[in-house]
Amino acid sequence: MTHKKIAALILFQFVLFGFSKNVRGLSPDSIYMNNIKTARLYYAGNELSLPVINLNGGGQLQLYFDDLDNDVKNYYYTYQLCNIDWTPVELNQIDYIKGFAQIRISSYRFSSIALTRYTHYEATLPDRSGYPVKSGNYILKVYLDGDTSQLAFTKRLMIADNKASVAARIIQPFAPSLYQTHQRLQFTVAIKGIDVFNASQQIKVVLLQNYRWDNAQTGFPPTFIRGSVLEYNSENLGVFPAGKEWRWLDITDFHLQSDRVVTANYGKQSTDIFLKTDLPRDGQPYIYYHDLNGMYVSPSLRGLNPYWEGDYATVYFSLAPPNGVAYTNKDIYLYGALTNYNYTDSLKMNFNADKGIYETHLLLKQGFYDYTYMAVDKNDPQIRNELDGNYYETENLYTILVYFRSFTDRSDQLIGVANFDSRANPDN
Repeated sequence: MTHKKIAALILFQFVLFGFSKNVRGLSPDSIYMNNIKTARLYYAGNELSLPVINLNGGGQLQLYFDDLDNDVKNYYYTYQLCNIDWTPVELNQIDYIKGFAQIRISSYRFSSIALTRYTHYEATLPDRSGYPVKSGNYILKVYLDGDTSQLAFTKRLMIADNKASVAARIIQPFAPSLYQTHQRLQFTVAIKGIDVFNASQQIKVVLLQNYRWDNAQTGFPPTFIRGSVLEYNSENLGVFPAGKEWRWLDITDFHLQSDRVVTANYGKQSTDIFLKTDLPRDGQPYIYYHDLNGMYVSPSLRGLNPYWEGDYATVYFSLAPPNGVAYTNKDIYLYGALTNYNYTDSLKMNFNADKGIYETHLLLKQGFYDYTYMAVDKNDPQIRNELDGNYYETENLYTILVYFRSFTDRSDQLIGVANFDSRANPDN
């Protein structure tokens, strides 16, 4: 081996070691640089999908984001294998990545037509030069100049090795206090091709509602085990507040104002859009309409490419509480994929006492958005409630993730993924 190859190998191992130290404490699905906007990761061809692909299955994920600095930077990405709770595993990257651990994002375009200047970056994952070889949870980490300390943003993704099939029903809970407001998952998991000695310890399940992770449920054992089939049907298991159909905002065309827009200011370099003040919908009769379950899409308009020809606008939101009085001991947040489902201080709405309304604004790209308002208890931030109330008829999408860990494994394998729509269920 030449001196150059030895030096390169030492440098590669140093980078891997440095990465394993830096990733500790990372928060999945977070943006760390203010110039990064509209960071998306989804199954290629479907913006409304969970970023999941099958191990060795040929599926691909689409990654894209915009840099408002409007210049060219050297962005890289890498993968961090995680446990079921999204904590990094105690493994070197060389144990779960084949090929290069760092991949440069080489595809970019400068925005055109849009008043807001930006550079659009995109990549298709996994790349043949470096890809994961284990199933499980991963944090995708995007950073500058090959330096993992210059973190731009993170995204969750999952790789499944399908060895379990899932069947589920979505029903109303029996408890009188929850019957009209909640939905319950009753499901079975059939394991195939795996020797399971202790299913209660080795098989773990995670339940998601509308791809959200802030209210994910896990940590419960199966109710019954019959051979290779696990049944989960306890009355207090898989119970979710049903919420209400999400509010919507159509800003696919800034000049063709939708009925949610009051007015707009069109400047030479920017656009401001002011929305009608929202009113609480709790207590109103339930009405079904098709929504995006909290997500958003960027459709093409007038033949334009929404990725690098779509423009940005500052969108002003407002919410009027009952009688114009601020909610007691509650912080109010604008919530949905448009805020990355986060509860950071920067997303907290401000109460304008003179107007008697909560206010906030976001820089958003042209698109069709879902959103809602969340009330967070000031004394216990884990107590969160949608201000629009809960109705068992609401259409929700539920995801069941099945994990397996043998007694010799050092990470959790993802062996099953299944989606179920509450309105497609005959029992609802």
